[in-house]
Amino acid sequence: MIILYVVCGNYFRYNNCGDGMERKHNKELTGNARALRKNMTKEERHLWYDFLRTYEIKFFRQRVIDGFIVDFYCHKARLVIELDGSQHYTESELNKDKIRTEKIEERNLTVIRIPNNYVNKNFREVCEYIDNIVKQRLNEEQ
Repeated sequence: MIILYVVCGNYFRYNNCGDGMERKHNKELTGNARALRKNMTKEERHLWYDFLRTYEIKFFRQRVIDGFIVDFYCHKARLVIELDGSQHYTESELNKDKIRTEKIEERNLTVIRIPNNYVNKNFREVCEYIDNIVKQRLNEEQ
């Protein structure tokens, strides 16, 4: 299960993480991100171990960005990948995801959302799609 965290309040500190992106950091979220890396969903494990981990451009998994933990993040392509299970398709979750995406996109990041069943049934096409988006984003940066 993917847990989405939204943190509000005054217990943030600014942290430059060495990837050129300064973000508000929360120690609780860092611990939660670490736990999520250890307990990835089947689809996250598949995408990570069978594609993103060895992809030519570096990806991070369960990265904290603006009070959210994103599934996968590529700094060089300014890309966030979110894998969505069935719980993301209720009206309230769709609204939360919309707000979350808008907030992350304020940082000039592109967010793509991929349903878990696509990863399971169309893995090669999902990988090709991600590869195309990364290449497109890198070309935009030049």
